[in-house]
Amino acid sequence: MEGSDVAAQWDSGASAEVPDGETLGASDTVRAYLGEAYDGVAHYAEMLRGQGELRGLIGPREIPRIWERHILNSAAVVPYLPTSGTVADIGSGAGLPGVVVAAMRPELEVILVEPMERRTTWLTEVVSELELPNIQVKRGRAEEFHGAFEVDAVTSRAVAALSKLVRMSMPLVRVGGEMVILKGRNVAQEIEPARKVLQKYGSGTPDVLEGVPVEGVEATTIVRVRRGK
Repeated sequence: MEGSDVAAQWDSGASAEVPDGETLGASDTVRAYLGEAYDGVAHYAEMLRGQGELRGLIGPREIPRIWERHILNSAAVVPYLPTSGTVADIGSGAGLPGVVVAAMRPELEVILVEPMERRTTWLTEVVSELELPNIQVKRGRAEEFHGAFEVDAVTSRAVAALSKLVRMSMPLVRVGGEMVILKGRNVAQEIEPARKVLQKYGSGTPDVLEGVPVEGVEATTIVRVRRGK
């Protein structure tokens, strides 16, 4: 089937496999979902496609799946984040989800926290290339910034087990703010081991939510928990 036919079938909502990355990224469905952020996000996807493997940001098998597995997966967290204020992306790596969040929510201040120099170099280049003035890049581990700043929400993607993430992230969250993270399907198994450290911050049982950015793309598991003290 020709690429245009695949895109047409997928855009119409017909039952079909998710199209290849380039077709998916160029589809009317994705364009409509991202709206004014589309051009910037698409440029970022191309930067990842061209340099991601070379710079050790993503594996070679991920290149054809950049839109489905990385861009849209990251975009799924956006509806659960505040519409204004400050969000920190812990262990930002290639900029996922932080760069996507900043592009989709230009009214948010987004802090990308990443300990590796080569990755912060990449992030700084991305910020410049995409002209995203609402991003700050900070080099270091999350723990190094405890007491240095507080944010309305902390997010992260594929960084650590929930108990460790709470210890890393909650000290950065203001009282009443939230930790909103992208996790794997089996995250429910991580909740009980994290209960004691959650209680330390006055947090109850986390909400396990489903993020579906566009129909036909695999849902993303999102964990959201509020800081109470």
